[in-house]
Amino acid sequence: MFKESLSTVELYDDGTTDCKGDNTITPISKNKPNPVDYDPNRNIPAIYEALVSGIKDYFGKMNFTKAILGSSGGIDSAVTLALACDALGKENVRAILMPSPYSTEHSVNDAVRLSEMLGNPYDVVRINSVYEAFLDTLKPIFDDLPFSVAEENIQSRSRGNILMAIANKFGYILLNTSNKSELATGYGTLYGDMAGGIGVLGDCYKQQVYALAKYINEQGERIPGNIINKAPSAELRPDQKDTDSLPDYNILDALLYQYIERRQGPKEIKEKGFEPALVDRVLKLVNANEYKRNQFCPIIRISPKAFGVGRRVPIVGKYLG
Repeated sequence: MFKESLSTVELYDDGTTDCKGDNTITPISKNKPNPVDYDPNRNIPAIYEALVSGIKDYFGKMNFTKAILGSSGGIDSAVTLALACDALGKENVRAILMPSPYSTEHSVNDAVRLSEMLGNPYDVVRINSVYEAFLDTLKPIFDDLPFSVAEENIQSRSRGNILMAIANKFGYILLNTSNKSELATGYGTLYGDMAGGIGVLGDCYKQQVYALAKYINEQGERIPGNIINKAPSAELRPDQKDTDSLPDYNILDALLYQYIERRQGPKEIKEKGFEPALVDRVLKLVNANEYKRNQFCPIIRISPKAFGVGRRVPIVGKYLG
């Protein structure tokens, strides 16, 4: 799969051929393209090849040669960076580390070590002064209102502006690192970490991203183990964790899979044993954030229900399933 080849095949009158190729792919019924239960480890080698091929084809056919991305020390940017280096060559992928006042030093160190292990060029651009300038400018309007998602998003949008400025100046294409779990629930900032020319992991659930990282490391460590093992965090406020806003990804991904891939409604999902209140909450998040996904960049598709090209629903709809 995903490798160029040239074969000569003779077709006989009875519909058979003389093809003796090695067929290692198990056919899936067209009526049941998705298994009943979610398995994040399913087809990971093929998904890896598909994503590398997708990046390579997108850049090659559009006559692009160089990519840029924000490297946070988290799992999504790490896997995106490794995939891009494999697709485009490590010298053609530039990572920009953009620590904020809430970034931990271990995340910065993890991102530096990642680029050193992969061998790609990287820069460290601290956004503290940019962030403070925004706060000072907005102080007359924000007054003394408490810290909220507004201040979090200023950090993300500052990074998006910096990435796009460097991309414009040097002719890079920005790779988006958002995963399918985040896009489904709206856990991302429009015009910030949702910016990009192509979404590399937009059709991969969070647990699939972890599985890809482990697969990439099978032939030797290329992604630091600390990036894989630490708790995921956007680091936009002190001690932030993804689980502050979302359920554990092993539960969330399985629930989203039933709703998106298998097109199950709330009643059917609850009957599978998911907590009813959680089902209602997650489905509400998915439906309420269609407006964000509608503005997202193209996604490399690895499933029948990729956002945008595989799953088209109204931006506004008062329904659950």
